[in-house]
Amino acid sequence: METDWQEVSRIAFPPPAPHAQATPVIVFAFDTSQELIWTGNDYGRVTSFHNGPSGLSRYTSYRAHGTKEGAVKQILVCDKGVLSVASKSVHFASRRGLVQWHLTHDDFRDLRYVERGEIVETLPAAEQYTLMKRGGQYICAATSSGSVQLLNSKTFVVLKSWKAHMGWINDMDANSSFLVTCGWSPRQQFGNMLDPLAKVFDLKTLMPLPPVSFHAGAAFVRMHPRMMTTCIIASQSGQLQLVDIMNSTMVTVRQVNLVDSYLLLLDIASSGEALALADTNCTIQLCGSPARMTFTGYSHQTEFPDQVPKPPSIGWRGNEPLSSIGMPYYRETLLSSWPSHMIFDVGGPPPKIDPIVTNNMTRTDFGGYAPNPRKTRRNQAEDTRATEKALAALEGPKFLSEKAKDGASEDGGRRMSDILDQLSNSSLDGALKVDVPVMYRNVEIKYSKFGVEDFDFEYYNKTKYSGLETHIANSYANPLLQLLRFTPWIRNLALHHTATSCLFETCLLCELGFLFDMLEKANGQNCQATNFLKTFSGLSHSASLGLLEESSPARPLTLMIQSTTRFLLEKLAADFRQMSPHVSHMDQALTTVAMNSIRCAHCANETVRPGGTYIHELVYPQRSVLKSHTRMHGPTFSQIFKASVERQDQTRGWCDRCKRYQQLSTRKTIQSIPPVLVLNAAVHSADAKQLWAKPRWLPQEIGIVVDQGQFYCYEGQDLNFHLRRGAFNIVVYELVGVVADISAGESQKSHLVSLINVAVSSKEKQPENQWHLFNDFLVRKAPDEEALRFDPTWKLPSVLTYQVKSARHRIDDTWKDNLDTTLLYRKWSLQQDDDPAHFQTLAYPAEKPAPGTRVGIDAEFVALQQEELEIKADGSRSVVRPSRLGLARVSVLRGGLDITTAEGFEDDSDPGEQAVHDPYVPFIDDYIHIQEPIIDYLTLYSGISPGDLNPKTSPYASTGRLVSLKTAYKKIWLLLNLGVVFVGHGLLKDFRTINIHIPKAQVVDTVDLYYLKSRGRKLSLRFLSWLILDEMVQTANHDSVEDARTAIRLWREWQKFEREERCEEVLQEIYKRGRDYNFRVPASAMEGSRLVNEGQIGERSTSTHTGHGSSSIADSETRESSPGTPKGRAAGLVPAKLVGEAELR
Repeated sequence: METDWQEVSRIAFPPPAPHAQATPVIVFAFDTSQELIWTGNDYGRVTSFHNGPSGLSRYTSYRAHGTKEGAVKQILVCDKGVLSVASKSVHFASRRGLVQWHLTHDDFRDLRYVERGEIVETLPAAEQYTLMKRGGQYICAATSSGSVQLLNSKTFVVLKSWKAHMGWINDMDANSSFLVTCGWSPRQQFGNMLDPLAKVFDLKTLMPLPPVSFHAGAAFVRMHPRMMTTCIIASQSGQLQLVDIMNSTMVTVRQVNLVDSYLLLLDIASSGEALALADTNCTIQLCGSPARMTFTGYSHQTEFPDQVPKPPSIGWRGNEPLSSIGMPYYRETLLSSWPSHMIFDVGGPPPKIDPIVTNNMTRTDFGGYAPNPRKTRRNQAEDTRATEKALAALEGPKFLSEKAKDGASEDGGRRMSDILDQLSNSSLDGALKVDVPVMYRNVEIKYSKFGVEDFDFEYYNKTKYSGLETHIANSYANPLLQLLRFTPWIRNLALHHTATSCLFETCLLCELGFLFDMLEKANGQNCQATNFLKTFSGLSHSASLGLLEESSPARPLTLMIQSTTRFLLEKLAADFRQMSPHVSHMDQALTTVAMNSIRCAHCANETVRPGGTYIHELVYPQRSVLKSHTRMHGPTFSQIFKASVERQDQTRGWCDRCKRYQQLSTRKTIQSIPPVLVLNAAVHSADAKQLWAKPRWLPQEIGIVVDQGQFYCYEGQDLNFHLRRGAFNIVVYELVGVVADISAGESQKSHLVSLINVAVSSKEKQPENQWHLFNDFLVRKAPDEEALRFDPTWKLPSVLTYQVKSARHRIDDTWKDNLDTTLLYRKWSLQQDDDPAHFQTLAYPAEKPAPGTRVGIDAEFVALQQEELEIKADGSRSVVRPSRLGLARVSVLRGGLDITTAEGFEDDSDPGEQAVHDPYVPFIDDYIHIQEPIIDYLTLYSGISPGDLNPKTSPYASTGRLVSLKTAYKKIWLLLNLGVVFVGHGLLKDFRTINIHIPKAQVVDTVDLYYLKSRGRKLSLRFLSWLILDEMVQTANHDSVEDARTAIRLWREWQKFEREERCEEVLQEIYKRGRDYNFRVPASAMEGSRLVNEGQIGERSTSTHTGHGSSSIADSETRESSPGTPKGRAAGLVPAKLVGEAELR
């Protein structure tokens, strides 16, 4: 080992498959005639590497042994090819990987090593051999007991046996004179360890020689092929020693570069110039002298595959014709020009098995058999291609803008609900019933250039129950939220909690109450759970438990929704305790009070601990028990539920008496049951799926009796019998709904839906059940049989909810009378009311909002996520996901009248004389602290600048106007439930982004007031302000206070037009002027020029307002302006004779 020896090359050993994990090398050998290294792995694959100028490179790789034949144990190389040995086979191939022969035999058992020559007979061995080496005229065989036996190479008789190590032999090597071994020996208190000595045996005198000392632990050894008395010894840590056996004091030491690994194999080339090592990091290292790196003395040239000649480069540019590029010449007809009349649809999707057949199938060793349902004629074939085309022919709705453009009437269009009604029978009965019904499939929102507001959600829902949209992250929880909403007990507690003064930002119970109230007020219009899901996604436990789609993309949705249910119920109970620490009604509504008895199987010590739970997970019997029940029609749901509630587990845990881990048996004793029972179906096994496939297996009513620690559950006839008998205090529960997992096949990903009996939560007493399907924003009625029918192929339950039947129709709306409105009057800072002309908090009780009170509102937003576009091959664009906006500022202004009354001013007197404060002064002007990354502040349209929403840099933090999203949202929510009427411009999109639904009776939108449906164009606030109020707004950045004030004043002008009964006439004139100015404020108005009404209104009075511009639709009478109104503005009504075109000119 010369001084210039070093690591020449390092290469990673390839994995057994393209996407498999890498495995280490278990055997390798140097080629004896070419510059190749041959390696083998655990999967029977042989791989070779070529030593070239740039180091090792992959040469060939082939599968030499099958999976059942075992791993490669040894590789031998000869002139004609490579021989590899596995446990049950021997394989011979050429160096290019072509198979020459493959030998297997029934008598092959754990083959390990083969010497050159032919196998002529099978001889019994004296012991089990683990290693074999050829040493001169002997065969050196290592036994499993640590001995070495020398066999005669001709007669295979044991000539000499030598005990080398006390344990076993790890590696050995021999030449014609010496045999060197490395092995293991037992050590006290440390088990087996590598011996610090390499044992040496003289093959000529058949006597042991003094061992070679190796303190690092000798693990591998190789004799030098050219120096007869020299060997290389290596440890697992990578230490190498070149030792002269006859003079062990002559030692050369080297250290292999190993990083977080240890050595597995060692081999030396026949030339003695190269050393190969393999480690646990699945890498191969080649060491030697770079100047003399050869594997053999006279290497043959290695054969490489022929190089494919590169096609000649064509100097073609964009302005040259395509005809200048040559094409291949051909005389025969190309295969691609197959005539169309000879193209046929061959085969088709196989027909699916009827669920009746699978449900009634008797399984045997060869398959299964079932009675023929006789739904088709004998030998009748089903056209499965036509079936799939018929189901795929459904089209989505047109965009609202397209409908308005086409002039299609609302009743004349094609409605999804009508299609569903027509297809429901064909999808659930007959030959197509095994397919997923169309109403259960995935529904997607399509986006036009106008955004999600242009999507026709009403197309999918004509009920009075609102659905939830799907374009929000983690919207897989929508079915669970709908299920909780229609559970009266949870619904009442959530809304009562929301009406309190809770301002905790992570309170999911408040967000749930906000969502429930929005769904009820929407009355069938689509909603979105944006704020709830945002709060849910921001919780640290949501990510750690794998409840977020982005953190667990491959996790099945049924497991995610069950874990979410368990976490959500615990969080709701904890949130309720924050405001009611002494009496937690949520715990009483959800907790099953129980005691866990833990008994040690060794000492019989029993410990009793509380074991209350919010959710029960169904546990199904084992297959052996299920087969015994099958003879008696199988276990019922009530039996499964009873066994799951009183489940007994066998676990291993700590015993306080034994002071060690023992086998423990746990038994649960039920003390009381809550009014709401939430169950995880946990359908994972095939036997459990077959139970749910039985018709009417899930009961709509169950009866539960808890008596002295005993739990009983009844259903069906047993329940009716005990109710008539009246011997027990039985509590009847009814099924509220089910969250089901829908597997739509390979073409669509699975998703969740909920099937809910909405009659349970209706305020009117309805004896009949009303089951509805909630497939996100698709909502439709569903028959009882369909709702409670499950199919293992596509529909399985995930979460179930039962509620006491006595709580049916108990909808408690007293929370509306107990609203905690102190938030509206709270002063967050001493500096908050320093400028009463621009901001003034409401005064209690003088300014207490009452039903019908008018307030102005406007909001500003920032961009949190850009829209995602898909550009198709034809260049067209489609929106995959719209941009996401976040609320940045919301302003609510007094309506310019006495806020304690619901009526406006009937005269032209100054409203400030009657109001407690000046009109149009905001009492809410909150900036929202947004914790998400903001990608665009949209300053030109929002007026928000960077730093305004950061508590450290915001100028509004000291005045108490920088608040959390929940605080700002709750203020608006309180005003909504106090009956306030919101006045603004373009409020539909504002309320949608805020994620709140305001009934139409409480909204006055000036964009709809000043709108002619026949013209099809809505007017901007800026244009209306210039034309009607004679004021310029939005001259720089937008300001929500200015926009809200302008909207209120436009509404005031509209009231005057209504009193004069001239609304239609005024609208016609507005649109007439709008066409002349292209519905934009003219540049002359922005530059401060005046347009004078010639002979109609008279000369305008001068205005000191900087934004005063062109003429307005108002009479020439002027009055004293109120605060916020330009002095001298013509604020009267439109004169009898409308302003003519001369004024515009």
